[in-house]
Amino acid sequence: MAVTAFIFPGQGSQSVGMGRDLAAAFAPARAVFEEIDETLKQKLQKLMFEGPAEDLTLTENAQPALFAVSLAVLRVLEAEAGLVVAHKAALVAGHSLGEYSALAAAGAFSIADAAKLLKLRGQAMQRAVAPGVGAMAALLGVEMPVAIEICAEAEQGPEGRQIVGVANDNGGGQVVISGHKEAVERAIDIAKARGVKRAMILPVSAPFHCALMEPAAAEMAEALAQTPPKATLLPIIANVTAAKASEPAQLTELLIQQVTGTVRWRESIIAMTDMGVTNFVELGAGKVLAGLVKRIAPDATVTSCGTPADIETLVKTL
Repeated sequence: MAVTAFIFPGQGSQSVGMGRDLAAAFAPARAVFEEIDETLKQKLQKLMFEGPAEDLTLTENAQPALFAVSLAVLRVLEAEAGLVVAHKAALVAGHSLGEYSALAAAGAFSIADAAKLLKLRGQAMQRAVAPGVGAMAALLGVEMPVAIEICAEAEQGPEGRQIVGVANDNGGGQVVISGHKEAVERAIDIAKARGVKRAMILPVSAPFHCALMEPAAAEMAEALAQTPPKATLLPIIANVTAAKASEPAQLTELLIQQVTGTVRWRESIIAMTDMGVTNFVELGAGKVLAGLVKRIAPDATVTSCGTPADIETLVKTL
């Protein structure tokens, strides 16, 4: 019998119109969107459905919006197919902000608490670094050890040492780096000189998952002390360790570390396949994670579920 893991997307999966068909088709999805609007005192679903794209892409909006779509899909599956996450899946995991979606799916956070934490997380990340100081870049066709070497070489600049490190190890030769803008630009030049297939600056508003995010990690530590997670109903594979976690104190510490730490997605997928997972189901907007999983674990079955048509197909297999 197939062993299933539910996985939840992160920033970069957002697009104008996401969730609109879900809201039109399913009352449980509408209820999720309305609850989050009310919790955040914001017309987030209007922004999701209609844009503009530049406002949806803002970190403080993209994070709760992507969470909203993932939890809307989950609530529809619970209502339409009687899905019980703890019975159907062996593990959950989420990419960056998707870790909050995974934790909510596993019973550690309510929808309202996770939405508030993600709104704050987005604002804290934005506040942590002044515009123009930091940057992120994608290196394509490079494996983790080489990316680490490139970052180590790029840290030293004419003005002294700057921060640059691996933000996401996405697998399939895709590594994202993050840090001071000048250091990231040096890393791109070094990568090109080493023959890396592609190296390019990403259109993001802050340098996520690096030491420059320390002020945001401190804010999240305070917020999580006020709104701690409960124990999960099934284990989550954590971004920063690529290992199982389920206890509240451990989950809190991992969420704080995650703000500055590397998202070890490649290792997380490998860990899950080593634990026997053969079937990955991505719940939420887009199909980014499905593409990554296919490159990391080509023998696994991978499904994305984010639209009414996707739900109709998935319900038949649950």
